[in-house]
Amino acid sequence: MRYQGYIGRYLEVDLTTGNIETKPLDEALVEGYLGGNGIGTRFLWDRVPEGVDPLSPENLLIFATGPLNGTLMPNSGRMELIFKSPLTGIYGDSNTGGFLGPELKFAGFDLVIFKGRSPHPVYLWIEDGRAELRDAGHLWGKDTFETEELLQKELRDPGIKVAGIGPAGENLVRYASVQATTTRSFGRSGGGAVMGSKNLKAMAVRGFGPVRIADPERFYAVATRSHFGVRGNDIYPAVSRYGTPGIVAIMNRIGRFPTKNFQLGGYDEVEKISAETLREKHFVRDIACFGCPVGCDKIYRVDDGPHAGLTVRSFEYESIGGFGASLLNPRLDAIMKANDLCDRLGLDVISAGRSISFAMELYQRDILKKEAFDGLDPAWGNMEAVFELLRRIAYKEGIGALLAEGTRRAAAEIGHGADHYAMEVKGQEIAAQDGRAQQSMGLAHATSNRGADHLKGFPTIDETGYPAEARRRYGEKYLPDMADPRSTKHKGFLIKDGEDFAAVVDSVGTCKSGGNFVLAQIYWPDVAEAVRYATGMDVDEDGLKRIGERVYNLQRAYNALHGITRKDDRLPRRFMEEPNYQSTPEGSVCRLEEMLPEYYSLRGWDAENGLPTKSRLRRLGLDDVIERLGPKLKA
Repeated sequence: MRYQGYIGRYLEVDLTTGNIETKPLDEALVEGYLGGNGIGTRFLWDRVPEGVDPLSPENLLIFATGPLNGTLMPNSGRMELIFKSPLTGIYGDSNTGGFLGPELKFAGFDLVIFKGRSPHPVYLWIEDGRAELRDAGHLWGKDTFETEELLQKELRDPGIKVAGIGPAGENLVRYASVQATTTRSFGRSGGGAVMGSKNLKAMAVRGFGPVRIADPERFYAVATRSHFGVRGNDIYPAVSRYGTPGIVAIMNRIGRFPTKNFQLGGYDEVEKISAETLREKHFVRDIACFGCPVGCDKIYRVDDGPHAGLTVRSFEYESIGGFGASLLNPRLDAIMKANDLCDRLGLDVISAGRSISFAMELYQRDILKKEAFDGLDPAWGNMEAVFELLRRIAYKEGIGALLAEGTRRAAAEIGHGADHYAMEVKGQEIAAQDGRAQQSMGLAHATSNRGADHLKGFPTIDETGYPAEARRRYGEKYLPDMADPRSTKHKGFLIKDGEDFAAVVDSVGTCKSGGNFVLAQIYWPDVAEAVRYATGMDVDEDGLKRIGERVYNLQRAYNALHGITRKDDRLPRRFMEEPNYQSTPEGSVCRLEEMLPEYYSLRGWDAENGLPTKSRLRRLGLDDVIERLGPKLKA
């Protein structure tokens, strides 16, 4: 491998045979897709065709780092997990922070690809260039915290980084997570179920090797400038002090804080679950992911009440939204307990919370009767019932077995109009972001390749209006509309740029919140410089944009193999028909149809079927995609 920043090799683990191969990382793959999200997408396209059941041995599970993982660039601890999703049936991925990604590179590998299915539970142990499969029978049935603790004791090293599943993954819950060092999560899309289907309990990693840089002096200059840029941002103090819970009050104020399963856009008891209250009552200390100057992660503790002694970390805005406002629960201690249960059981916080609020609304509407809950009272705000529902989901007991399928499948089975209350897109539950209050967010949910998502397009410029950032990035031509959350103008451009940029950020291994989107200091030119000086690759800003667009189009093409077209770029009827009065006094809905034509045009996709055109794919060097999709594509 002539490029630095990479280790230059990866592991391929055949769980069926137990064979482990070390393979060289193809330079052409690196040049075309960078790493992480990009390379993982390419492997999925090449090797997991449309006929593969996501829970079959033929699916791949790809842990992938990028060239900036483990370097001096700010927030270089992010890592991708790519697979065909058991929740949506299409392209699936998830991203986590912490230390697992850098540790894998220090251990001597850029990626680990799992295929097949082990005849019995196993875990993979990776240490300084060596890897072996070991029996995990004694770990099966353990929660994720117990799994990590047992592995660190067994391997006699508390510094070992573990990616593991809990009971939810073992029982093939379709939105089971993979927990990375217990409290960091590959949460979305059901990677934990894929891992469980392979009888793979965990991957344990330890390494002490270097990550070499092509031009250390220039790279150091870019990294230093980026660190100071992040720290100098106007909102840095608030983000560092409160982390993602800091946006609770802001989102509530603009009507973008989903309440009662999106029946409302704001919560009247929001002060009880605000970041200020959280810090005042429960804060212990700050912690941070690898290389992070922000330190948005925290440790919180409950000192009294029924959950006294509970300590949590990686406690985010989405937990507060999903187990607070969405369930009409004003108790922070109970939200923290639900978050802890999800981490231990191995459940995606977003999909789990949304599945329960969906069930509660069906009970409210008399679509689900009380008998369906087998002795539980599914009234809004009843957190004791929520804790038990989480357990039943993880173990697929009673109604938990139905909710474990995700809201789309559950609604189809229940019938009686239940689909109207399933807050999902392409089968994936919507995060705590209301697209009626911020038009670009509605578009982002609709067009995301992994189903409903706020982190792919990640529109922040128009959340509360950031005209200065819009001006810095794009000039005057898009103002004032781009910074207006209620305007649909230029939002296709904003999301297209965000999706391409996010694909690159997820491919190089850095954090979107800590500099790229939220603090917004590290943009296309900065990432291009960092990649160029880290790797020695001849890539500029335009080349990087081409890679981002290539990755996003390849994901869309993968979904097209599975029948995804324009008809699937939609939102729940609630978003389109039921006004959000917390956003504006006159009420607002998401005007999706006003934004999609601009988005398709900028993408070079056919406006009728929502698929890439042959000419756009050729321009991106994806001629093999044209061959495979054939008559589905227009010229």
